[in-house]
Amino acid sequence: MTSQPPSPPPQPEQPAEAVPTCYRHPDKETWVRCQRCERPICPDCMRDAAVGFQCPECVAEGNKGIRQAKSTFGGGIVRTPIVTYTILVINVLVFGAQYLTEGVTGQLAMWPAGVALGDQYHRLLTAAFVHSGLFHILFNCWALYVIGPYLERAFGHARFVALYLVSALGGSVLGLWVDPITQPTVGASGAIFGLFGAVFVVGRKLNMDVRGIAVLIVINLVITFVFPNISWTGHIGGLITGSLLAGALAYAPKNNRTLWQVLAIGGALILLAVLVLVRVSAILAMS
Repeated sequence: MTSQPPSPPPQPEQPAEAVPTCYRHPDKETWVRCQRCERPICPDCMRDAAVGFQCPECVAEGNKGIRQAKSTFGGGIVRTPIVTYTILVINVLVFGAQYLTEGVTGQLAMWPAGVALGDQYHRLLTAAFVHSGLFHILFNCWALYVIGPYLERAFGHARFVALYLVSALGGSVLGLWVDPITQPTVGASGAIFGLFGAVFVVGRKLNMDVRGIAVLIVINLVITFVFPNISWTGHIGGLITGSLLAGALAYAPKNNRTLWQVLAIGGALILLAVLVLVRVSAILAMS
């Protein structure tokens, strides 16, 4: 007679293992953990690592020790020259406003009497966004479109903005000193000539062939003095200012380069501001 072996005593029921959830999204279940901190992370929080995945915080912490890429002269890497495109758009919008709204040109043009006698200092910069005709804006926008991205990638967004605006200001300041007090002028030519000078300076710094830009500068200077109704003061003032500032930015010592560049930009602005105040005081004294 056979008998069945006795049944083993019942085992206590084991509690089910809790399913881990993402530390950033508690409503999402996951079995993947960060390779550094071992916290559970969901697919939305996974960042590819050399082995496995890491969470966003660990990736950010690891990137702190990585030296960020810089442009040729210290600015951030520029993939899209958004400053150049923005200036182009502003030029077109203002040009349209000149023809749609009466008085825009008169309010924004560089007018020495308005600056000196009316405290309208905005004219020193706004004149760079106003143009006298279709050919005028087409030439300036074409030149900006061609050389603007090159310089913006070389200097970075912020330095390029400074270069453009300070060059425009330099052209207006020379006009304030030399042009007849009642003569209004418009156009971005001062800023464009400043960019021409900057391309020449950058080319020399990088040991590139600068004969092409040199010829272009000479041709435009000849046009400036041969054809009537062209503000030579704006062109020469912008060329000198842009060239000098570009030289300060490009040749700044690599040690503390950003500091030296900020000082150069600030120094240029202070010098131009002093020249404006001195000239305004002289005009007021004569009036």
